Amino acid sequence: MGRIGVKELGSVRDIRRWLVRFPRAVPVAIFLLTLTVTALSVFAIERVESQRSTAMLRQEALSVASAIERRANSTSSYLRAGAALFATLDQVSEPLFRHFVSELRLDTDYRGAEGIGWAPRVERTEIAAYNRELAKVYAPEVRLRPELAPDRPFAVPVTYLQPRTARNLRAVGFDMYSEPARRDAMAEAARAARPTASGKVILMQEPLGNSPGFLIYMPVFERRGADRQLKGFIYSPFNAQDFLAAAVRLQSPEEVGVSLYDQSVAPGNLLARIAPGRMGGPAVTLRMVVADHPWVLVVERSAERRLSSLSMLTLLFGMLVATLLMVLARLLTQQALEDRATAAWLEEQNSIRNSLTRELNHRVKNTLANVLSLVALTRRRAEDIDSFADSLSGRIRALSATHDLLTLSEWGTTPIRSVIEAELVPYAQDGGQMLEMSGPLVELAPNDALSLGLAIHELATNAAKYGALSAAGGKVRVSWELRPDGRAQVDWRELDGPPVSPQRQRGFGTELIEKIVAHELGHPVDLRFEPGGVRCTLIIPVRTPREFLIRKKSRRPGPAS
Repeated sequence: MGRIGVKELGSVRDIRRWLVRFPRAVPVAIFLLTLTVTALSVFAIERVESQRSTAMLRQEALSVASAIERRANSTSSYLRAGAALFATLDQVSEPLFRHFVSELRLDTDYRGAEGIGWAPRVERTEIAAYNRELAKVYAPEVRLRPELAPDRPFAVPVTYLQPRTARNLRAVGFDMYSEPARRDAMAEAARAARPTASGKVILMQEPLGNSPGFLIYMPVFERRGADRQLKGFIYSPFNAQDFLAAAVRLQSPEEVGVSLYDQSVAPGNLLARIAPGRMGGPAVTLRMVVADHPWVLVVERSAERRLSSLSMLTLLFGMLVATLLMVLARLLTQQALEDRATAAWLEEQNSIRNSLTRELNHRVKNTLANVLSLVALTRRRAEDIDSFADSLSGRIRALSATHDLLTLSEWGTTPIRSVIEAELVPYAQDGGQMLEMSGPLVELAPNDALSLGLAIHELATNAAKYGALSAAGGKVRVSWELRPDGRAQVDWRELDGPPVSPQRQRGFGTELIEKIVAHELGHPVDLRFEPGGVRCTLIIPVRTPREFLIRKKSRRPGPAS
């Protein structure tokens, strides 16, 4: 104690000695040192704020891009449905097309989309008849325009466009194949047989012709013998400005500008722009492919740049030199402790993410292994490409349905009832067939749920083709129970269906259940083809669920007090 007191007294004396010896230099040196520390603190704070702002800007750009893709994907789904329907029809009439669009129940406030249209392929020899039909539906003066060029054998004119508004009627009769951007998009859509967006165009609906837009085309083919012939296009036109405004849902208090370009950033490629103020600040550029067409999204902030509130306070406090020096040190200490806690938290989260990534890789590899097995076995049993595609797609959809359940449960446990219901939903809508399910609440691990879903899919497919679900009055009874050994037993039984032939060959579904599913569940499958109906018993392990570590440690630590 005595020695410490002597040292402290000596330090005080040294300070006084320096103050006496340099009465002006010491205060100036303290002021300059404090000013330097303040300047460095402001620089560090602004750098962190800049990094945070850039990260938030990128996150906002990703949100806008995701919203744009969702809008385009929704339209593509509608167009795919229309193409599948129209491919089965000999002729697409105006009442049928109007009924199809009304059945879609599109949102009336869906901004940006002008509707859904039909444009058939019209050969040169069919133009006169086409004009007569067009006059019957609309008015005598409505005709195909412009006239077909001598070097082109056919036209693709706008024939129906719903909703039938005065704005949309301006486009009726226009040969979209006469315009290069539309023609290129339709040619690419026909080649790839999927929804394809055009480049920047001016829609025929625009009276002034100064508002850019784009279209998404989906080809419709018809079979003529062994070949397929292009029948026409179902498409949807968009006003680019309204489309972007509908997609943007930014909640940031700062001013943010969004620009959408066709293929590359150039003034002539600008599709739409939303700029609430003077832009020119930090920007994030994202390249994206929407409906098989490249777009560029640019999100930027206002050019105005001011110091943050924390920087202003630090600067003001730093100017008070001696009296607020301790407060400044306290702020810097708190900042250091907070940065250290944040770094430790980020390191912990990174470790958790690495563990989850390894877990995800493991699950993906298991799923891909199952798919490869399905492909190999289906190929050996398939007689032609159509049967191969149908069988394989049905089994992959079974895996997908169970994957949806696992996603909803965040890849935790899934009830047996939910797995069975997901696979039997397509067969439960017919009142002439009966499905009975009974059993207690038993939850399965993800891999076991996938195997059960695949087995139920195969049993249901077999029942729909040959068994109880193929005839009126047929029943399928599915029951399950928890056995004393901790495993779940699932019993499938078909009743009141067609008699089962004892000489029936065992197909791929049987092989899949008895080999792949049994291997995944770690227990043999008892599958019997009795005269009264198919019976199957599966023994499934019930594993103890465990929670992901990231769900337990999700709170970010606050600053140290």
